[in-house]
Amino acid sequence: MDKKTIAPAAINALIEALTNIYWYKSELRSFIANTVSDFSLLTKLNWEDYKRNIISTLINFLVEDQDHYQNDLLKLMTEVCKIDDFSHLERIKDGGKEKAMIARKSVEALKRLMEPHENIIKEQITKEEHIKKAFEKTLQIQGVQQKLDEIKNTFYQLISSQENQKRGFMLEKIMKNLFNLFDLDPKASFKIIGEQIDGAFTFNNTDYLFESKWQHKPIDIKDLDAFSGKLNRKLDNTLGLFLSINGFSADAVKAHSTGRRLMILMDGSDLMAVLEGRIDLLLLLFKKRRCAAQTGNIYLKIHEIISG
Repeated sequence: MDKKTIAPAAINALIEALTNIYWYKSELRSFIANTVSDFSLLTKLNWEDYKRNIISTLINFLVEDQDHYQNDLLKLMTEVCKIDDFSHLERIKDGGKEKAMIARKSVEALKRLMEPHENIIKEQITKEEHIKKAFEKTLQIQGVQQKLDEIKNTFYQLISSQENQKRGFMLEKIMKNLFNLFDLDPKASFKIIGEQIDGAFTFNNTDYLFESKWQHKPIDIKDLDAFSGKLNRKLDNTLGLFLSINGFSADAVKAHSTGRRLMILMDGSDLMAVLEGRIDLLLLLFKKRRCAAQTGNIYLKIHEIISG
């Protein structure tokens, strides 16, 4: 059966509501970052543009590939419809009450158009509940839910930070805490002659070097080349995990998916899925490593893992 698609009228209503519910772009960006599953989507947007253009670009991108992004569209629609407090708009000195009224009306219009999509939403909720219930058992047994929430909250606070150096340092700390939580025996960043290593850990009796980057553009070939060089100077069984919050360029992935594959790649969407409890970090690493070994693909995406 073909996947049901969201009606164009509902899409237009979503664009209208998202444009109106926040006046400041920073608040809008935070809302989107905390709602969509694919963090790299935020890097596809020109945040210097007008809000309506930003939203239209995002939603049109999601609509063009509903096989992958329909859940994100439905999540955006659902979360927007939950908003019933518009005091943040009313406080704006210049026309705040009018802005709040426009926002309220646009959300109500979206709510009316959501009703015909209830079956699609129920299917999404059922799938998400199945995934979460399977992982809840692990969380309860390991007793890590509270700590995972703490790490998640720290990461979300960094999303809107403009202090790149501090953000990079805090990302290393977050990952060390996460590796600790899943018993991966992490080592803090260390320096040996001529090179800096962000960290290391052990998984399935294999030592991994860890590298992390949080920059605006996707990681390119030169960064993966540099990391590959560090791995080549270690023992033969040493592998690498490279985390780039905003993903990797297609050329970089292709160049390092041939020959001896030394690393697996992780992005912000992978990290958010782990922090939100949608997948176990150990399972994520296992699936990525197995895919790299069997198919050569070192950058297995989170939506492929979950849907697969």
